[in-house]
Amino acid sequence: MERNKKIMDYQNYALGSWIKGDGKGTPLYNAITGQEIGTASSNGLDFNEMMKYARKMGGHSLRKMTFQERGLMLKALALHLHSVKNKFYELSYATGATKLDSWIDIEGGIGNLFANASLRRQFPDLPFYVDGEAAKLSKEGTFIGHHIMVPKEGVAIHINAFNFPIWGMLEKIAVNLMAGVPAIVKPATLTCYLTEFMVREIIATNILPEGSLQLICGSASGILDYVCSEDIVTFTGSASTGKILKSHAKIIEEAVPFNMEADSLNASILGKDAVPGTEEFNLYIKEVLKEMTVKAGQKCTAVRRIIVPEELIEDVQKALSDKLSKVTIGDPSVEGVRMGALAGNPQVMEVSQKVEQLAQSQSIIYGDLENFEVVGANKKSGAFISPILFLNEKPYENIDCHSIEAFGPVSTILPYKNLNEAIELSRMGKGSLVCSIITADDNIAREFTINAASMHGRILVLNKDCAKESTGHGSPMPLLTHGGPGRAGGGEEMGGKRGILHYLQRTAIQGHPTTISKITNQYQVGGKQNEAEPHVFRKHFEELEIGETVFTDTHTVSLKNIEDFSEISGDKFYAHMDENALEGTIFTERVAHGYYILSRAAGLFVDPPKGPVLLNYGIDECRFTKPVYPGMTIAVRFTVKEKIEQEKKTDDDIAKGIVKFLVDVYDDENETVMMATILTMIKKKNQD
Repeated sequence: MERNKKIMDYQNYALGSWIKGDGKGTPLYNAITGQEIGTASSNGLDFNEMMKYARKMGGHSLRKMTFQERGLMLKALALHLHSVKNKFYELSYATGATKLDSWIDIEGGIGNLFANASLRRQFPDLPFYVDGEAAKLSKEGTFIGHHIMVPKEGVAIHINAFNFPIWGMLEKIAVNLMAGVPAIVKPATLTCYLTEFMVREIIATNILPEGSLQLICGSASGILDYVCSEDIVTFTGSASTGKILKSHAKIIEEAVPFNMEADSLNASILGKDAVPGTEEFNLYIKEVLKEMTVKAGQKCTAVRRIIVPEELIEDVQKALSDKLSKVTIGDPSVEGVRMGALAGNPQVMEVSQKVEQLAQSQSIIYGDLENFEVVGANKKSGAFISPILFLNEKPYENIDCHSIEAFGPVSTILPYKNLNEAIELSRMGKGSLVCSIITADDNIAREFTINAASMHGRILVLNKDCAKESTGHGSPMPLLTHGGPGRAGGGEEMGGKRGILHYLQRTAIQGHPTTISKITNQYQVGGKQNEAEPHVFRKHFEELEIGETVFTDTHTVSLKNIEDFSEISGDKFYAHMDENALEGTIFTERVAHGYYILSRAAGLFVDPPKGPVLLNYGIDECRFTKPVYPGMTIAVRFTVKEKIEQEKKTDDDIAKGIVKFLVDVYDDENETVMMATILTMIKKKNQD
């Protein structure tokens, strides 16, 4: 199949326009054919103005949006990109990627947008985040403290690697956009053409506010000269380059957060129990093979060190070599091709040099840099390389394998005598993004994980029970941290909610509960409670106001109430039913069930006739703070605590929102005996 015949001028997106860089630009090549497909240049771009534009235009618009609105924005973008995903595959082949490689990059990236969009449910319907619980700072409760987290008024600068031109961008911008911060993306020039293609599609949708996303296809040298304290820089690439960027004078002077994902000599450990013939042994071989050949080993999470029991060295060597011999290398468009090319000939040279360095201290047991077959393409023109498998029989003496990474289909088998050695060898990589252990023995899994975890960002524990649904060694997940200590850069990306918080500034606020309630748009205990008129269950979602309160009638708890609830619920715990068993407990007499108090509270605050209230959605938290004995009288303060918008799932869906109510049950001494937050789904007045 002929591809990319036309020489393209790949452009930058800056200041609201597509701009061709000055000069001839850097030539870009098809990794399969070696043919030039285009050029990229950033010459003439004003990085300072781009950053000002992002802060003023994109940042201003994004900060005005609530988390719910930002989440729905990401969801809309993900839905669109998913609907046109096939158009990206053809160009993706030029990077040397197979269909599977491209699927990870394209659909994995889009999936990241969906995952981050769903996180809106963990945030309030506000432009900012209210973090944690209020702190009582005074005896009478008239002075409290809290924390809010607001979007930084800066720009996220993403300097990305060449191996995942789409996923690498989408997994990062999904997080900063969700937080309300604009981005400038600098993909590796080698494969920037695919990133540019995706950004063109994104911009054309007009889903993102203008200024939220800008793109630099050529060099971004000098952009860090313009960073300020509210900017955030992320880098994915080599540790050496990352250290240079991290030590930039402006980064240090302005104390700019710098998140780095760097080299990583990831390890996979075979448990001693996983002998040939077990499902775990087969899983191990399959997983290592995949990590060596998917994306031609050009993954920051690929397995570089294969750590196996010394008595199983020959078995692993034979099984893995046999599998590698069946891997067809060539043009991904040709049926049967399992592994494509590296991203470009410069990568072939670099990987080959690293292989030669490693070969000085360990033996190649499979593969040859010169002699290998390529199907459907010219081996010399394309960026092809053979898988290379090393054996290092003395991993404590020959230590290059713990410090030199060949960023391609290259791995080393290392023997261990006992689990302590396996742990030590895994740690000798001096920090990795991911480590895996394949074992059916949960005791081995626990011992390894606890003792190895401090040097790895993620640990996959794989066995036959989770294999079917496992995402594998090499797949970072949007809801989990992606990063690692030491050599891996010390950074964190994604991580679900935690990843979004990275782009927010945490600020402590202090004041009266009423004032803090107004600032946070969430009712704070001790704040002013305005009596609801009519009852809150008579009001639609839009009509409810924070702090509105129903003050209920009273109820006196009797011994019969306790006994009746015990019979109905089946809860005959001794503290409720046996007064002779109370010696040595905190109770002075038979005590009412906590859940009776909760149930009776509902009976007090519920207004039963049909109205806007659709259903009880659940309980966020519930605490029983004081025993309730027969003869005590209780009442409820039922307060609108927080409101959260809900989107309509279909056109005929009911327009509604979630309201959190504070249930404060107090006794005749005005002391709280139970406090809970309930979630209630309430119909909107406006059904459009």
